[in-house]
Amino acid sequence: MASGFFAILDDIAFLMDDVALATKVATRKTAGILGDDLAVNAEKATGFLSNRELPVLWAITKGSLINKLIIVPIALLLNIFLPKAITFVLLLGGIYLAFEGVEKIVEYFFHSHKSDHKTEEDVPERSSALTPDNEKEKVKSAVTTDFILSIEIVIIALGSVLEKSMTIQIVTVAAVALLATVGVYGIVALIVRMDDAGYKLIKKSDDKGFLSKLGHILVKALPVIIKILGAVGTVALLLVSGGIFVHNIEFLHHVLPQLPDMIKEFGMGLIVGLIALLLFTAYKKIASLFKRA
Repeated sequence: MASGFFAILDDIAFLMDDVALATKVATRKTAGILGDDLAVNAEKATGFLSNRELPVLWAITKGSLINKLIIVPIALLLNIFLPKAITFVLLLGGIYLAFEGVEKIVEYFFHSHKSDHKTEEDVPERSSALTPDNEKEKVKSAVTTDFILSIEIVIIALGSVLEKSMTIQIVTVAAVALLATVGVYGIVALIVRMDDAGYKLIKKSDDKGFLSKLGHILVKALPVIIKILGAVGTVALLLVSGGIFVHNIEFLHHVLPQLPDMIKEFGMGLIVGLIALLLFTAYKKIASLFKRA
């Protein structure tokens, strides 16, 4: 009886070792997409009044967890019964990411834009702060983008353990999905609260000494970091989408082989995004004409 119990513990220990190793490999393979996920979501978590940043980020985080709960079992089932459907879903997601990336570029160059990060002290800018409806819309957009990126993360993680047993596949993919959400949004929370930490350091040190200087650096650095992450997030959307097309469409994989992968993927994402934006704009105009008629 005792030997049987210890044999079970031994099997569990071996299983956990296998899962730990598989998770490490899967995390390494998804590192690039996790970096893109961080850049995109840090940019999307800004644009709110200071007292709304954490509630909004928590809403996006909950949405991300729900996304993972939906995606992980569906990906595992599709991999068993209909593996080709995974590629189709990835391509649809790639079109959405490309569209969103190009839309941001067009909006930046052809529409007026103001500083996104606002605090309670920015009274003159309160009129331009997001309304509750706009806030919900931005959260919805962030969760939708997270859904597409989560699909990519889950598929890459699953692809790294296909030769393993079903148990290891399930535990590994679930672990990577959870680490992705906790890690990415934990870092995002630290980024968007940099200025508040800076203000507290300045107040605590009576605006004197090393802590005061550090506080001022944090406050001044946040707008710069947000702008950088905004640009990086937009580029990341196009790179991820372009990578989906290049790696899942055989014809595109062999187009312009002399180009570096990064340039090729960015260009592909840009082209698909432009086409998607033009089609969407045309659809909106046609729909508005029918409404007026």
